[in-house]
Amino acid sequence: MSATEENSINIPSSAGLCEGLMRWEKEETISQLSRVLEGVAIDLARDEGLRTAVGAGQPTIWPNLRSLWLMLAEKVTTHQNDEPTRTVVISTSRFTRNLVAGVAKNQENAFENEPELRQILYAYSSWAASQDPGSLPVVRMVVQTLSNMVTTNESLMSCLWQTHMDLPEEQAVFVRVLSLPDPRAILSLLVLLVNCVYDSSSRQALLVKTRIGVRICITLLDRMTDLHDAEESSDAGKAFDYGYHLFSHLFGGGFAPDLFGNLKVDGEVIVPHQTILLKLLDSYLQSSPSETLFSGMTPMLITCFFKLSQYAVGAVSDVVDSDPADVTHENGIQTAPNPMLPKACEALVLVTQCIASIMLASEATHLQGEVWPLFRESVSSHGRVIAEHTVELLQLLDIFLPKVNFGRPIPRPGQGEHQYSVAVADPTGFLYLKRDLVRLIGILCHEDKATQDRIRQCDGIPVIMNMCVIDERNPYLREHAILALRNLLEGNRDNQVVVHSIQPSKTSLDELELPCER
Repeated sequence: MSATEENSINIPSSAGLCEGLMRWEKEETISQLSRVLEGVAIDLARDEGLRTAVGAGQPTIWPNLRSLWLMLAEKVTTHQNDEPTRTVVISTSRFTRNLVAGVAKNQENAFENEPELRQILYAYSSWAASQDPGSLPVVRMVVQTLSNMVTTNESLMSCLWQTHMDLPEEQAVFVRVLSLPDPRAILSLLVLLVNCVYDSSSRQALLVKTRIGVRICITLLDRMTDLHDAEESSDAGKAFDYGYHLFSHLFGGGFAPDLFGNLKVDGEVIVPHQTILLKLLDSYLQSSPSETLFSGMTPMLITCFFKLSQYAVGAVSDVVDSDPADVTHENGIQTAPNPMLPKACEALVLVTQCIASIMLASEATHLQGEVWPLFRESVSSHGRVIAEHTVELLQLLDIFLPKVNFGRPIPRPGQGEHQYSVAVADPTGFLYLKRDLVRLIGILCHEDKATQDRIRQCDGIPVIMNMCVIDERNPYLREHAILALRNLLEGNRDNQVVVHSIQPSKTSLDELELPCER
């Protein structure tokens, strides 16, 4: 007997089994149905021709399958969540998943069961159900069924996406699944999400602009932090990769500014989800993305830089300008002056790296003339450009964050041994800050006399010279400072005069190989 003949016998016979199951009379009925579905599912997974034949065969299986899903949804939603129910749900899901894979007509016939699949997913993704390990395999299988039901079918993907983006918040099953303590379930859902947003601007827009879409992004950003350190070959590691791919598609679609804005919280300079998004964006920009995206991201990054740098300047100034007698110390170390300052500085490092990546990637392209002037000439609400804000912050950080060698802070001349900041004891948020700001100065002033002059006029040259040191918290700070000085002095006689007035001997300039007109 051929597989097709066997199938034509077993599948229609499920009608009688379904009727018995709906009355929930005999346990052997349950196991018999599960065995039939599991056996046929194996054959369906191997043979696309069989999937097509079963879907188009007579008598048709679709009314029976529909009745089965209706019955299962009723059982699950009336809290009959026992082992026999889970067994049939998994078997029916696996059968449906394999039956619809890559066959458009089967997908369309099966899609009418999406509401029932959603109900079942809602029930098994609750907090109470998730405490039972037996519920998690159900979630995985139902999600995989939904995924196969719409993958490569544009109209069904759009229908599914619109439906889930319009759900009330309490019924947002995608959010619930992402919150489960099961990397395999999260991975299954992320495969579905990535397939839906791939090369679809309309679905990407719904994800970043609707209430449910933003909640999905927030939940996923939380999980990305949990999954980050997982073994690459593990389910958790694969889930992280798929999560990164999803956000990469959003960045590639030009939706980074929209999502960043929709993550903000009124009254907060930065929130954790925005910082995580900036980390992903920084990684994305370092992976050679399409240069056509730079113009759209530039205004967002400029606005972020001004906001974060101004906040940091204000917070650090409060410490630097305070009377030492009024500052609380613990074991000779200042207590945290502002709990938000490390978070703002951490985000500022990421924004600075993103700006540097865009400027360097667009260098020597037709976009340099479009992007570089925006970073050099955009003016903040204080009437100053990025270079001037950077210099002001570096001047304060030179006092607030002394360099660290061999694990010990090196006080500035005239600074007491214990008059260094809490950032020395806990560098969280401050790592790489001075290095990346100095690097940005070097890029901004490269072959641009107007920026070179601005930096000199706001006394930026001395602070850049002070950064020509080794600092364990800022790897390669000295090298970036030397490059920044080179770019500041190249072709600018006035800047060279300032350097000579600080260090009259040409020996230091010669050692650093800096431009020097003889």
